[in-house]
Amino acid sequence: MADGALLEVRDLHAWYGESHVLHGVDFEVRRGEVVTLLGRNGAGKTTTLKSVMGMVPRRSGSIRYEGSELTVLPSNRIARLGIAICPEERGIFASLNVEENLLLPPVVREGGLGVNSIFGLFPNLQERLRSQGTKLSGGEQQMLAIARILRTGARFLLLDEPTEGLAPVIVQQIGATIRRLKAEGFTILLVEQNFRFAATVADRHYVMERGRVVDMIANAALDSSMDKLHEYLGV
Repeated sequence: MADGALLEVRDLHAWYGESHVLHGVDFEVRRGEVVTLLGRNGAGKTTTLKSVMGMVPRRSGSIRYEGSELTVLPSNRIARLGIAICPEERGIFASLNVEENLLLPPVVREGGLGVNSIFGLFPNLQERLRSQGTKLSGGEQQMLAIARILRTGARFLLLDEPTEGLAPVIVQQIGATIRRLKAEGFTILLVEQNFRFAATVADRHYVMERGRVVDMIANAALDSSMDKLHEYLGV
């Protein structure tokens, strides 16, 4: 492992069928960091998260987490190492209420947040405990999706576009939650297109283009890198 790295990804390639999506991705995440993957649609950000979690049919290269090589493990074994993913589509079960959705995932390691701690992060969920998944707003669904993985005992969180389509007040709440989780010792790898939001929570940013990491920008250098970042992201 690189010095201080909790997750180290080297020369990662990934395929969906004949489609070669990742072309030698390299990056690392240190313990306790919030790190973002930035890039345009189709750059390979979500595929990178799914590759870490073992959810891509075919991959090569190396993904090492706390010294364990993840590319040889199935998703359920990876989860038991303390890694959890919150997908962009959120995956809320419409036929279950908030409480049932929240209690559904198994606890895979000690150290998961209790229900009362989760309500401290997301008081909206306590108010909507008996509401069906179909009755929740987009912001409430995102809160519930994050809350579910916090119960599992995972300490390394993969968050895929957690602010996509949400109202500004909910985006602020999600940002406050990420900062609080960081303060409590969680490590987070975050896929984002909203770099202005990413700047409020992250330590470092990796920029992806066409299935590769093309740059790394420390958050402290973000202001001086705006012209370059606008060119990368097309904004």
